[in-house]
Amino acid sequence: QVQLVESGGGLVQAGGSLRLSCEASGSRFSIKNMGWYRQAPGKQRELVAGITDGGTTNYGDSVKGRFTISRNYAKNMWFLQMTSLKLEDTAVYYCNAGLYGVPYREYWGRGTQVTVSS
Repeated sequence: QVQLVESGGGLVQAGGSLRLSCEASGSRFSIKNMGWYRQAPGKQRELVAGITDGGTTNYGDSVKGRFTISRNYAKNMWFLQMTSLKLEDTAVYYCNAGLYGVPYREYWGRGTQVTVSS
């Protein structure tokens, strides 16, 4: 079992920046993929950014050029640096981890609120 805990959310003005962190803990696990998703009120959860064990990244179209995902392999942590925040970035942000193994298993954090104000 793997537990994911997000931190770093909060209230920020449009144009500002925030850095989210996610820390994974548990026993005997190896993470293949790490990611961030978000869900705004009344909308479906969507991919924000992902990073593979090999360091390959991908981003949702709406955040490209503004958000950066990174990871600390040794600490089983990953981060989302968010800049030039917009009102539409307001959402609950969830971290996600996919583990090596068959079947492929995914785990989710409980989420952290990011609110962008005008």
